[in-house]
Amino acid sequence: MLGAIRRYTHWLHTKWPAGSVEKLPEVGEDGRTSVSGLRIVGDLTGIPLLKFSLDTGTRAVRSLLEESDFNPSGPNPAGSNSAVPDTAVPTSALPNSAGPVDLVIVGAGASGVAAAIEAKRHGVGFRLYDAAEPFSTIVNFPKGKPIYTYPTEMTPEGELEVSAGVKEDLLEELERQRQEHEIEVTKASVQRVQKSGDGFIVHLQDGGQQEAKRVILAIGRTGNYRKLGVPGEEREKVSNRLHDPADFADKDVLVVGGGDSALESAISLAEAGARVVLSYRKASFSRPKPDNIAAIEALSKQGVARGTLRLALPSTVKEITDDSVILEHGKGSQTSNEKEEARSTDGREVLPNDAVFTLIGREAPLDFFRRSGVRLIGEMSPGNWVALGAFTLAILFIYLWKGWLIGYTDAFAIGKSWGLDASTLLGALTNPTKSPSFWFTSLYTACIVGFGIARIRRRRTPYVKKQTLTLMAIQVIPLFILPEIVLPWMGANGWIPGAIEQALFPNGQYWRALGFILAWPLFLVNLASPQPMVWWLVIGLFQTFVLIPFMVWRWGKGAYCGWICSCGALAETMGDGHRHKMWHGPTANRWNMLGQVILVAGTLVTIVFMLSWHPALADTLGPLAKSAEKNYKLIVDILIGGAIGVGFYFWFSGRVWCRFACPLAALMHIYARFTRFRIFADKKKCISCNVCTSVCHQGIDIMSFANKGLPMEDPECVRCSACVQSCPTGVLQFGRLDTDGTPIYDSLAASPVLIREKAAISSLDGTGMSTDTSSFET
Repeated sequence: MLGAIRRYTHWLHTKWPAGSVEKLPEVGEDGRTSVSGLRIVGDLTGIPLLKFSLDTGTRAVRSLLEESDFNPSGPNPAGSNSAVPDTAVPTSALPNSAGPVDLVIVGAGASGVAAAIEAKRHGVGFRLYDAAEPFSTIVNFPKGKPIYTYPTEMTPEGELEVSAGVKEDLLEELERQRQEHEIEVTKASVQRVQKSGDGFIVHLQDGGQQEAKRVILAIGRTGNYRKLGVPGEEREKVSNRLHDPADFADKDVLVVGGGDSALESAISLAEAGARVVLSYRKASFSRPKPDNIAAIEALSKQGVARGTLRLALPSTVKEITDDSVILEHGKGSQTSNEKEEARSTDGREVLPNDAVFTLIGREAPLDFFRRSGVRLIGEMSPGNWVALGAFTLAILFIYLWKGWLIGYTDAFAIGKSWGLDASTLLGALTNPTKSPSFWFTSLYTACIVGFGIARIRRRRTPYVKKQTLTLMAIQVIPLFILPEIVLPWMGANGWIPGAIEQALFPNGQYWRALGFILAWPLFLVNLASPQPMVWWLVIGLFQTFVLIPFMVWRWGKGAYCGWICSCGALAETMGDGHRHKMWHGPTANRWNMLGQVILVAGTLVTIVFMLSWHPALADTLGPLAKSAEKNYKLIVDILIGGAIGVGFYFWFSGRVWCRFACPLAALMHIYARFTRFRIFADKKKCISCNVCTSVCHQGIDIMSFANKGLPMEDPECVRCSACVQSCPTGVLQFGRLDTDGTPIYDSLAASPVLIREKAAISSLDGTGMSTDTSSFET
């Protein structure tokens, strides 16, 4: 039994990639953080691209200048942005006596220098700090490292420009512009930034301080290098940087890592004459650029003119000695140019070795942000937990108040003393206000409309606009106006034929009209009723087992979850700004199966009701059915779907209920295993920035598909378009597989990058299509 469950779980969910998302500071529009007046720019905004780094630095300064309470004093007489040598300077020697500067910029990389140039252009007094030399990250690139200035059509804001294709040319280009703009760097290490009144105190490593009105952090991923955690890692021959590959000619070198840095270093070392083994813990590469993957595979098979290159996938380093390393090969490992006799029976292999490069990445300086009070994505303070608990309890109260536990009250009824007849239009508008469910639905609808307008303004693509307007319209008309106002008014006037009213809305139960939109088992009561309701039985079975399966097969699960469902409507609107907080990883993927458990529970409740329709079983199963329904409603609808599903929106993403627990979504996951819907990827454009994965509030590891050029077919997808809209290089597109397996792309544009590219092509073709893309975000 357990084996069958594991196989089913694997088939449905856990077979798909489940990459994690790196913990980073919360960064909003124009670099805004949880600390007012403090901006973060560069690759910590989530997009590790040089052009975007320049752009964010410039935009951050411009956004600061738009703040009404920021009044720059200009360059300080003591020289807040005058020449300060690019050498270590004692704090006492800094010109602090002149008082606070307008702006402190921490980090003299590309984004920091771009911010400094923009600040100087606007007459803002600033000081630029860096613990090392200007552009130190680029300085530490390997010799001859290729530079990718994506996206090619993008021109960053500001005056700092980049066009070089290799490290040395890029450094020369950037340094020349820094000197032309007379941007000087104070060499000092910043330990933390402290909010002080309307300004800041910047604390330096040697105990000095600098006051500032505003602060921009451009420090990038300057945290600690990740460690292997194996014996011998402290040896001098182990390094996390490669400067000149030629130094290792005719030597045995181990490169550890699976990213671009590791692959590029392995290629450079082999071409310089080294005997290279590249070790990576996974069976295939998923993060590097496609060109690097193609190059590494070609060199490992065809050989190198001077050196050699061998792949060891998957493998892990177990120990490093003076003249060797011990590798442990994973199950089913495949290595190139492998000497089988060198490997022991336990999968371990001893390799001769002169040098080891551990290029497994760096962790963002999280402690620095914590000391500075900057909130991190997914990290909860005691205050956050208190707020989460209070909000969840408030949502629980609302759900209980509108439901059967507290009962109904007319305390908020409008015109209850007017004596208006329900058949009049005014009566039809005011009589529903006696019920808490009316106010609940009104609030729910208002949230979808209000947050929906904000979503359209935030994500300015035709796809988001049309999708959001559709969700708003469905919530307003068939899910609010129809059951709360129109149907009661029509019923009071006798405009609904008696047979239809008795079959669909017996005893004035117009709320059952929600079943036209909300299908079983999301909306359980029309099928799980004390007496058989034949019309609803037919409608419900057709919806769930004919109409929705066809929609999912043709357009994917998101055709319902992302374009129709009221739960999805609230998630896509109110939860839009919090989608990056969703839980990712293999453990989260296993929790997806909770929905299958609730699907089984909802099915059992429905079956018990249906069996109780038989006269011989009515007395026995009737009470059991009512008890089962009561407990199901309390646990699933009120606690999980209501208090948790909505209460967690602002802390754990708006799709908590939809992803993990919705029984209809769980059923559609099964349907989606046979869908033709895909998210197609142009892998040549993919830079493995992981933005697509980080913004997915269904927890899908989209990048694992994208950088391999594979169509994304994880059944969790709800077609929200966040991954397509947020991709900085226009890698992704919605579409479906044709009968012959070729992609058919959606005509509704969802990618701002592709919109701009098509506009540019149309302009060149003379079609007259507008190239104005100012309304689209990148």
